Amino acid sequence: MSDPVRYTRQEHVGVLTLDRPDNRNSMTPELLDAFTAASTAARADRELRCLVVTGNGSSFSAGADFKSTLQRADDRSAPSDRSFAMYAPFLSLLDLEVPVIGALNGHAVGGGFGLSLMCDLRIGAEGAKYGANFVKLGLAPGMAISYLLPRLIGMARASELLLTGRLVDGREAERLGILNRAVAASEVLAEAMAMARAIADNAPLAVRETKRAIHRGLELHIRDAARAEAYAQAESLVTDDAREGIAALLAKRPPKFTGR
Repeated sequence: MSDPVRYTRQEHVGVLTLDRPDNRNSMTPELLDAFTAASTAARADRELRCLVVTGNGSSFSAGADFKSTLQRADDRSAPSDRSFAMYAPFLSLLDLEVPVIGALNGHAVGGGFGLSLMCDLRIGAEGAKYGANFVKLGLAPGMAISYLLPRLIGMARASELLLTGRLVDGREAERLGILNRAVAASEVLAEAMAMARAIADNAPLAVRETKRAIHRGLELHIRDAARAEAYAQAESLVTDDAREGIAALLAKRPPKFTGR
């Protein structure tokens, strides 16, 4: 079986591919460990000028695997540390100095949507679904989504999506500003690669400093926000509503929340 996540490079453009399409590229321990290794390889590649992150199959990433563990790290760790540890591999993209483009080949939901927000630019599929449906599962959000989304599309629109848990298709995601561009699913990777090559053709030191300036200007303390979210997510994870929301998702039925 191939690696769950692999890193390759064509000239100065790298591609990091999530490759567990049978499980919708969800956040299993195996995939998260492989993501850390691939991200580390990309960060160490001195020839890299732009990175494209994509998935194999009909989903970019479905987020947490609710048939697997939802927290990581030692059981003796605080619950918030275990929640944060699950997102740490995806957050490792923040360590890359080069621009990162998300080639969102399919659905990006929950933690998978969070991964897309770690990217500087996003190309998505017109018919795919994007968003954070945590509240529909009885969970507080994670991976700094509540921090990044308002900065991307404004507080009112972000509040609507996060508080309703509504998912949007690629066309609406483009209108809202979540996606830079929405194209046919078959064209997503090619479009992202074309954008990556245009970036890679520019002066690499200037590009890196420009990315650094953008982040500095917006005061993006993303890891701090993700750690703060981890406390609320860990508390929500042990509620009756979370157990009901996850059970309903797996049973493909509407949840019945009680507020406990």
